[in-house]
Amino acid sequence: MLENRLEQLHALLKDAPNDSFVLFALAKEYQKEGALSKSLEYFEKLYGTDPEYMGLYYHYGSLFRALNQPLEAKRIFQEGIEMAEKLGATHDLKELNGALQLLELEFELD
Repeated sequence: MLENRLEQLHALLKDAPNDSFVLFALAKEYQKEGALSKSLEYFEKLYGTDPEYMGLYYHYGSLFRALNQPLEAKRIFQEGIEMAEKLGATHDLKELNGALQLLELEFELD
């Protein structure tokens, strides 16, 4: 079933190579599959093409956290916080602040 979903998402991506939702969905599907480098690839592409896509920052930062790269996770969370403030995305702002606080506690970051 998952392979079919990945195939469907890749087919959609061929028609719209910078579609933010499809890039995000591919990143999440690969993450669920455990293919973290492929997940990272799609998060990076989304980050480069649509930095205002707010769903990106929490999941992209969390992937870096899972990859034991806390400084990269912190950078992404902080950028997401700035973007959420800029866009007035209060729910995302709250979620990203919480993720950043947990990361800083877990990894004893300043």
